[in-house]
Amino acid sequence: PHHATYLLPLRWTNRANLTPSSPAAEHQVSSPLPVEALESKFQVSAKVKLFENLLGDTGDLWFAYTQQSNWQLYNGEQSSPFRETNYEPEMIFTLRTEATILGWRWRLLNLGFAHQSNGRSLPLSRSWNRVYAQFGLERGSFKLFARPWIRIPERDSSDDNPDIRKYMGSSDLGLVYARGGHVLSALARYSFSGGRGAVQLDWAYPISGALKGYLQITRGYGESLIDYNHSQTTIGLGILLLP
Repeated sequence: PHHATYLLPLRWTNRANLTPSSPAAEHQVSSPLPVEALESKFQVSAKVKLFENLLGDTGDLWFAYTQQSNWQLYNGEQSSPFRETNYEPEMIFTLRTEATILGWRWRLLNLGFAHQSNGRSLPLSRSWNRVYAQFGLERGSFKLFARPWIRIPERDSSDDNPDIRKYMGSSDLGLVYARGGHVLSALARYSFSGGRGAVQLDWAYPISGALKGYLQITRGYGESLIDYNHSQTTIGLGILLLP
């Protein structure tokens, strides 16, 4: 497992993005899209270790892949299309660490490259590339992940979303709490240059055996790439397949 793998048969938004746009040339739709507020959402995410202990007894190289899809399952008039799918391959170099910072155990440092795109043609094409450093710490039942990143610049002619940093920021911060089979997590982003941000709250809870129910709430910008500059509140309910 890498990021969470889940299925949300029910995902509702208070503000569907009917007119997605970007300031890049030819990246604006000409008429509102037939998008409904209720849809389904799922994500699959996994990683594989390519090389181990490249620096003595530490330094592992991983390849990871995450795919998130928003599916207009209940939009029968439009033949239930996939509204948006985001593809994110990553290369990650992981260093194991053993240090204590203000009572937290610093367990790992990830140095990574991530490409994210939706694989669509104009005017709906969106993509960006980042390099990042992620710090993983733990304390009791809590885990903390801090990830600053730098967007890799693109030529104006090929940049689908030149203002994405104003909405997605340059870092995210995640906090996870696990106890008694329940897992609560929060992920937050904020753009100091644009004054915008987002937060995602998740609750995984036992149903039967290893099966867990999953509640996901998001508020703000960037729930998906096509919505990078679109603010909304979403609520999704389903099952967590892999943590």
